[in-house]
Amino acid sequence: MSEVRVRIAPSPSGNLHVGTARTALFNYLFAKKNNGKFILRIEDTDAERTSQEYVDNIFDSLKALGLNWDEGPDVGGEYGPYTQSQRFDIYPKYIQELLDKGFAYECFCTPEELEAEKEEATKNKKPYVYTKKCENLTEEEKAKLRAEGRKPAIRFNVAKAQAAFHESSILEFEDLVKGKLHMDTNLIGDFVIMKSNGAPTYNYAVVIDDALMKISHVIRGEDHISNTYKQILIFEALGFEVPRFGHLGMILAPDRSKLSKRHGATAVSDFVEQGYLTEALVNFVALLGWSPSDGEEIKTIEQIAQDFRINEISSSNSIFEYDKLKWMNSHYIKMVPIEELKEKLKKYLTKYDLNELTDAQYTRMIEITREPLTLLSDITDAVPYFFGGENVEIEPEVQTGTIDTEVSQDVLKEFVRQAEDWEWTEENLHEKLEVFRGEYKAKGIKPKVTMWAIRAAVTGRTCGADMTAILAILGKKNSLARAKKSIK
Repeated sequence: MSEVRVRIAPSPSGNLHVGTARTALFNYLFAKKNNGKFILRIEDTDAERTSQEYVDNIFDSLKALGLNWDEGPDVGGEYGPYTQSQRFDIYPKYIQELLDKGFAYECFCTPEELEAEKEEATKNKKPYVYTKKCENLTEEEKAKLRAEGRKPAIRFNVAKAQAAFHESSILEFEDLVKGKLHMDTNLIGDFVIMKSNGAPTYNYAVVIDDALMKISHVIRGEDHISNTYKQILIFEALGFEVPRFGHLGMILAPDRSKLSKRHGATAVSDFVEQGYLTEALVNFVALLGWSPSDGEEIKTIEQIAQDFRINEISSSNSIFEYDKLKWMNSHYIKMVPIEELKEKLKKYLTKYDLNELTDAQYTRMIEITREPLTLLSDITDAVPYFFGGENVEIEPEVQTGTIDTEVSQDVLKEFVRQAEDWEWTEENLHEKLEVFRGEYKAKGIKPKVTMWAIRAAVTGRTCGADMTAILAILGKKNSLARAKKSIK
């Protein structure tokens, strides 16, 4: 195999979708597995839908996922992406070559004329195929049309290209994922490769770029299969080596419909904003259509790359299971070093005054609240009772269902009386509370009921992090003040 060169070529008409991220990841893994090159190319030929904001989002999202590309224009000491709009001077040369070889011709049809053709095909219940009425215009006819102010588009002559390189109208190729695929090119029709305004169309520009960048393998979504036949013919007509193609199944929502925002986050930046770790997202996305050889699902991107086998990608659609992603994310949160996690969580704690806590207290707070986190953003609702000094917001049902009971009131009075003399360290509080629970157990009160009373008064909740650690972080003054306020 010659050098493996793959690319991801998103259109900047929106933020980087998780489906495009999966395609980028599989290209990246294939390149790393084969010591090849991974290239980023922004396909922005559609000026009306292109936005610099989306270009930046694609750039930043790929970087965040660790999918760093291997070459491109130098931008401040690092590789920027290739951009089609900056390559417009390249495309006319190959248009002229196709015209000279007879594989393309000028088309002067107006949008109105083409629409009439489509309506006629619909009326006759036939699939629309361009009628080729401009294929054999004479130079005099072309001059007359130009004199009318018409500017020609350029169409690719499918039948001539097919006849030049294939024995029949059937064009087939071996797909890396789906196996042998074929199509009758009579159904394609002569398609536009350059618009009348001089802008190259997608199917044409992508071939020129892939050829000049020496792309060896094109791995992309199965929605591009119909484009592949057109692109193969252009590669052949220009004498370029045709790359290998591999088409990935679609990513569907849990209800098996197209994945959309109504199901949850769909853009990489949305997942990151909600508190998903990019390492977890990469790990999860890698399993959408591919499985590790050892069955172990939690793997680093380096481990996945070593094991990656493109011929074992499923040709079926994959289901995006948000619950599984959350499970995987919680696993990765547990693996983040505490100092790193403290920094990552600060963006979700802006509603609180972190100056109320010393660094040691903040560290301990994160240590005791990280276990149940499935998203980094879960921390916001997990820690309000660590702030506010002597005051805490108590949920109404906690007040009436727990704090106001006769047992809880007795527990709180006794807790305040005894705790006034306790040494307020986590280790000592643990010992004292063990004894305290034992005293009430001897009275027939379950230990959890005893602790519910203290937890409810101090945190406003009946569940949460380790109570001993909470009391130690809050300190004696705040803890007892809250308990006293709950006593009637």
